Amino acid sequence: MGSALANRLAREGHAVRGLDDLSAGNPEALTPDVHLTRGDVNDRPKLWTLLQDVDCVYHLAARVLVPESVLYPREYNNVNVGGTVTLMEAMRDVGVKRVVFISSGAVYGNQSAQPVNEAALPNPRSPYAVSKLAAEYYVRTIGRLWGIEAVILRVFNAYGPGQHLPPVHAPVIPNFLRQAQQNGTIVVHGDGNQTRDYVYVDDVVSAMVAAATAEKVNQTVINVGSGTDTSVRDLIRLVLKVSGGSPEVVYNPRNDGGPSRLCADITLAQELLGYEPKVPLETGLRLTLEQSEALNQRAV
Repeated sequence: MGSALANRLAREGHAVRGLDDLSAGNPEALTPDVHLTRGDVNDRPKLWTLLQDVDCVYHLAARVLVPESVLYPREYNNVNVGGTVTLMEAMRDVGVKRVVFISSGAVYGNQSAQPVNEAALPNPRSPYAVSKLAAEYYVRTIGRLWGIEAVILRVFNAYGPGQHLPPVHAPVIPNFLRQAQQNGTIVVHGDGNQTRDYVYVDDVVSAMVAAATAEKVNQTVINVGSGTDTSVRDLIRLVLKVSGGSPEVVYNPRNDGGPSRLCADITLAQELLGYEPKVPLETGLRLTLEQSEALNQRAV
């Protein structure tokens, strides 16, 4: 999401500076107009330098793998929570006036009412989700105390070309697409009937761009999703359709598949950001597959 956002802002004529430790990011995905600095979000002196004359900060720096967070909760707290506090301190010191914090729909956990809206009581189920929720409170509280406008975007299951694919705990969509292309094995945790709201990266970027200049959004939490949920079984059917592959699909009902249903109510985003998701899931899967293949060919 960070590279897609930076490239969009640069195309629109903004001066864009990025900070990334490159643990998951790919600098080759950025256009030459984006000034990238390698560094840590907890490096306050470096932040002071980069934040000079900045109008708005997009805070996406985070560790994001849910299973990994279960194994390493302290590291997730240090980066996702500690890094957020460090950034907010640096913004205060330099005088930046607005931050758009990218949180996660994972903070909701299990919710009986669906689609879930922003008034729902968060019910985080992993250290990752806890860290995102804690960071939300820090951003809003520090913003209120220090006069920094704070906008929280709870992004649901974002996907798209260039998504990082680690060797373990890989995100669902790039993992399923890779296994389908290679006729490998798709492993489904739970019975596959659990649903998620998959939203294409370009739609998420549109919401993020709007959040930088929208009015009456200070201290507001806003869902960003497609507004439609899809079961894992239906996702697999679409993956097979767009890829033409025939992988083995294995269900592991003993493993926790997460919340049984999670779908974003995007009414608030529509009202405050003029947000309208434009890329349906099947189209987004095709775009992801086509552009990923093109990137691989250029790399070869």
